[in-house]
Amino acid sequence: MNVLDNLTPPIESVDQLTGFLEAGTKPKSQWRIGTEHEKFGFDKHTLSPLPYEGPCGIRVLLGSLAKGFGWDPVLEDGNIVGLTQGAQSITTEPGGQIELSGAPLENIHETIVEVCAHLGQMKAVAEAMGIGFIGPGFAPSWRLDEIPRMPKARYGIMRATMDGTGTLGRDMMFRTCTVQANLDFESEADMVKKFRVGLALQPIVTALFANSPFTEGKPNGFQSFRSHIWQNTDPERTGGLPFVFEDSFGFARYVEYALDVPMYFVVRDGTYIDAKGQTFRDFMAGKLDVVPGQKPTMGDWETHLTTLFPDVRLKQFLEMRGADGGPWSRICALSALWTGVFYDGGSLDAAWDLVKDWTRAERAELCAQVPRDGLQALAPAGSNHSTVQDIAKQLMEISVAGLGARNRIGPGGNDESKYLEAIREIADSGQTRAQMMLAEYAGAWKQSVDPIFSISAY
Repeated sequence: MNVLDNLTPPIESVDQLTGFLEAGTKPKSQWRIGTEHEKFGFDKHTLSPLPYEGPCGIRVLLGSLAKGFGWDPVLEDGNIVGLTQGAQSITTEPGGQIELSGAPLENIHETIVEVCAHLGQMKAVAEAMGIGFIGPGFAPSWRLDEIPRMPKARYGIMRATMDGTGTLGRDMMFRTCTVQANLDFESEADMVKKFRVGLALQPIVTALFANSPFTEGKPNGFQSFRSHIWQNTDPERTGGLPFVFEDSFGFARYVEYALDVPMYFVVRDGTYIDAKGQTFRDFMAGKLDVVPGQKPTMGDWETHLTTLFPDVRLKQFLEMRGADGGPWSRICALSALWTGVFYDGGSLDAAWDLVKDWTRAERAELCAQVPRDGLQALAPAGSNHSTVQDIAKQLMEISVAGLGARNRIGPGGNDESKYLEAIREIADSGQTRAQMMLAEYAGAWKQSVDPIFSISAY
């Protein structure tokens, strides 16, 4: 439960909702970088997903992390479902994916330290339990009916709702993993420009990070099946948000969008109450049937914003949500890529010049092509490039220049562009990780995905 739900006064006007988003503006000196990543736990002996209960289960895993490394447990109905430590948190996703939401940090060198410390703690606990972790964008071998359900009430409500809103919502919940970068803005105009650049370039990033070509042990015809799944989850709360490119876009327009996205639930006294079929606009009018006469608090608004799933999401910062999970080096590469683009004015201008002439139809077509074709997808006609690979190469140059201009020097005398090496190789070669794995599957792996659980393990 968000503790604000019962501790703040009711919201009286839509202007307060806009003000909440606007309060995220920060001077450049206070800009930070947040990194989130998910991973699948598995039993090393059976290669099966982890249950919640049992000696090799997620309850024991989280409890051991709390006891061994000083994390504070987060409980729901007596079940440990997450951990917190300062500005960091560890959460369980619907199918038992373990997510680290990192602290807001000043540079990517600090992100590397954070990720390594987290994975070190996970490994120390997991080895004694016979557990391993992998982070592809989609579970390579497990059926939906094999995936455990976490004891979190919000997921039960979401699961039931998604059955009526798209074709692949349950796959999104239970069988996907992603990496996410969170970044700041200094004004409404800065937010708008970053939002537009982020949405337009999200398919290019999806191609660079494509890492989900298998379903239930067989090739699925996609390089990023995770991205395809998100396009078929819930059209009212996912996608590319065309209105962001309209002249009138700003904080208030995003609020209008969020007000009309159907709610999943409202939280009262620690209980999740199904609010399916109603909107936050109804709630503002005191017409939410499940809490009759009540009006929302700012905690309710914060909770609702977390249930919107566009390719770029606005809170009091921007969340870049287009990448498959992958090896640990690419966790930091995603944050490095977007930091280079967003945190240097010249690079942001160059990125906007790259995408500003793309039409709505071209952006939509790019989103449709990339999950299957990856870096070989055709570039928009207005881009002066032939393929997504060509755009990806230019994007890498823009990010490298931005990171160089930031000049945040770390160990060994390197700036943050060092952390782009893993994806620079992909951009230069045109071969995604998905294509590399498909080649191994057809050759050395002898049409088995089992090697992923050793080769790709953290």
